[in-house]
Amino acid sequence: MRLALLVMALAAGLLCAPVTPGGQLIVCGMDELFVLDVGQNAPRKVWSWKAVDRPELPESMRSKFRSIDECKPVEGRRILITASSDGVALIERKTGAVSFYATVTNAHSAELLPAGRIVVAASHRADAPGDRLVLFDVSRPEKELFHTAEVLWAHGVVWDAQRRLLWALSHKELAGYELTGWNTSAPSLTKTVSYELPDTSGHDLHAVAGTAMLSITTGRHCWLFDRDRRQILPHPELADRAGVKCITVHPATGQTVWVQSEGGNWWTDKLRFLRGEGTVQLPGERMYKARWLATETESR
Repeated sequence: MRLALLVMALAAGLLCAPVTPGGQLIVCGMDELFVLDVGQNAPRKVWSWKAVDRPELPESMRSKFRSIDECKPVEGRRILITASSDGVALIERKTGAVSFYATVTNAHSAELLPAGRIVVAASHRADAPGDRLVLFDVSRPEKELFHTAEVLWAHGVVWDAQRRLLWALSHKELAGYELTGWNTSAPSLTKTVSYELPDTSGHDLHAVAGTAMLSITTGRHCWLFDRDRRQILPHPELADRAGVKCITVHPATGQTVWVQSEGGNWWTDKLRFLRGEGTVQLPGERMYKARWLATETESR
């Protein structure tokens, strides 16, 4: 069985020859979003962003980015971020300018959708409207277009252009949503497929570029979801790792970076590379997620 899983992973291009760490990563965790160059020399920050420095953000919004928990490159020139302190923003990579912002309870992930719309995964909070997927238009900051019924502890969203599905990860489920009424002024999301997770606490959801796979992390394990076969499989290398906050695979080199919480905290000061390339440690940082800063390509 284990051999069969490894063969499937090899076929998907997930296991490649070891490569030297290189390139740039977007990293987040606290109030700073930064780009880290992890080339041949010592890792160094080459770009940094903080909400408190952005005059185009209303003052009331700046405190909503105290704990940035997602940082996705989009369109090769923008970064889409969310924060558990209730913020979501679309940032121009070149200037750092904010072109869209909104307040979303305990926001944990977001995705850019067709026709200039953004979906945000709102996780749980007892005293505010969480457990939802929320739709916005990038031209209308703070104006909610639609939200779903309960999506318990929503944590991840990925747009699948080939299959025309929005994949959403929650506490116990991976679900697929169709875009409904998308050419109208009242778009919505309709759940059409659902798969129970083998473990609880669905956390990170990310497409493995060039493959049919989505990487998934849960409370105690890591997985791959094959969108063609509609199967959830143990991750061939990280299956039994607990507390993994994110997995990101470089679309060109296949190099995998993963972030694992340590010492009972939600954060770490280490970025880990697969296949013997070691770690990058940044003392004093509280890192939660990292994504390769490369033009994301759609999965096959």
